[in-house]
Amino acid sequence: MEAARPGLRPQPGPRRRLSGEPPPLPRELGRSGRALLVVAAAVGVVTIVAVLVGTAETALDRFDSAFLRRVAGLRTDPLTDLARWLDGLASRWPLRGMRWAAILILIVFRRWRHLLVFIASIIAVEVLASRIAMAAQRPRPFGVEILTDWQGFSLPSRPMASLAVTLFAMSYVLVPSGRGRYLAKCASAVILGAVWLARTYLAVDHLSDLVLGVLLGVTAPIVAFRWFVPNDVFPVSYRRGKTAHLDVTGRRGEAIRRAVRDQLGTEVVDIRPVGLAGSGGSTPLRLTLAATETQPERYAFAKLYAANHVRADRWYKLGRQIRYGALEDETPFGSVRRFVEAEDYALRLMADHDLPTPDPYGVVEITPEREYMIVMEFFRGAVELGEAEVDDDLIDQGIRLIRRLWEAGLAHRDIKPANLMVEKGELRLIDVFFVQVRPSPWRQAVDLANMMLVLALRTDPERVHRIALRNFSPEDIAEAFAATRGVASPAQLRAMIKRDGRDLMGTFRGLAPPRRPIRIQRWSARRVLLTLEIAVVGLLMLGIVLDNWAVFA
Repeated sequence: MEAARPGLRPQPGPRRRLSGEPPPLPRELGRSGRALLVVAAAVGVVTIVAVLVGTAETALDRFDSAFLRRVAGLRTDPLTDLARWLDGLASRWPLRGMRWAAILILIVFRRWRHLLVFIASIIAVEVLASRIAMAAQRPRPFGVEILTDWQGFSLPSRPMASLAVTLFAMSYVLVPSGRGRYLAKCASAVILGAVWLARTYLAVDHLSDLVLGVLLGVTAPIVAFRWFVPNDVFPVSYRRGKTAHLDVTGRRGEAIRRAVRDQLGTEVVDIRPVGLAGSGGSTPLRLTLAATETQPERYAFAKLYAANHVRADRWYKLGRQIRYGALEDETPFGSVRRFVEAEDYALRLMADHDLPTPDPYGVVEITPEREYMIVMEFFRGAVELGEAEVDDDLIDQGIRLIRRLWEAGLAHRDIKPANLMVEKGELRLIDVFFVQVRPSPWRQAVDLANMMLVLALRTDPERVHRIALRNFSPEDIAEAFAATRGVASPAQLRAMIKRDGRDLMGTFRGLAPPRRPIRIQRWSARRVLLTLEIAVVGLLMLGIVLDNWAVFA
């Protein structure tokens, strides 16, 4: 019988999810979303067909006109003034003001996914309403006086569609889920109802125009946000954290507990984010596991990855290819599943070489092809190297760690204080996602320089340099600091060096033999083509934005 992995004793054991059984955190539209989508499609098809195949005297037109004539009999001067004021809520300037306010708020709080879906929903509704109007070419109501200017073809009511999509999209991007969002949608419905009555009173739209316009404007944001930005996965929050950090409370937290229990065979009693400040590509978590007779307190470390991390990784690697050229020629991952598979492989590879990294416990599926979590050993009581007392032994451990990576033909590629932990005087290396097999000599040299810089932050460069000479030649150290400039070091390390105030890089270069800086930007045919491709795509995107600029400007 296979022995249990350390720290994850199966109780009672993993459970296989049956075919057709929903995953721990399914991606779903919801009953109301599906119902609204069906109703909107049905009403839209029926209305458009009725207009296209009929004449001006169809039953639909006769009903709409009779209804408007009956409403026109209620007109008074005060009601007319009120109706015109309410109709102004769906005019250009109020809509632009609300849209730009929402866009600025989303930019300030860096909620890029909400921002993209917000803009896409508005553009989609505006374009679709315009295309339907041009196809149907339904004239404004006849047989009744229209108390406003002519506003083009009437089907659907484009002002109502614009107001509806704006109000409901703002409810989804600005108001957290719960009672607050429910009240925001109720308020939006009241405003839409008031403008509906006003436009009916003014006889500027047919009743069927208003119905189709509102359905179009309401359905688009509800479906878009529930499908592309589900609240359980991307909750509305006003904390200015990194967008990579996912919320692990509520439904997702329950899904994580269920997934770990079913797939790794152990109970999770608490989930807590840890080390968020030093992590930008995943959500690091500490899992508190159910106690056993021999282990009253058990913990595991986990990294939660989602599909947006894959997209961010693609852009990151594309930017590096353009910036560095062939020196950093990499292939991005095709899916989040490949993401966690690569890190799990890297952990096992590092363990094979007896490097001080966490023991891997396994990969957990949260949502197929969208969210996965890798679980590993948790170094309880460990502190970041940047917060520990660094002595000669710890410096030697750090330098020897880089030597062992070189001998194993590996590069960590993300050496920074947040990834170096000290547990009972022993140095541990974490976050092996960027580990590269048979890396370029430049990347290995950068690992050495970054390790020496991290150690020097807590001591002094001369001391680190003296101990480094036990494992590396002066030429190796000279090469390392000739290769390391700017973005070659992780952002956290660069920020800490800047705050330190000492010229650590200059000091190390002064201690090493003279060496000309290694040029990291190398042009190649691939780099030229990628640069041209990005430029062309950028121009096309700019053209699309300018074509639809009237929606926001």
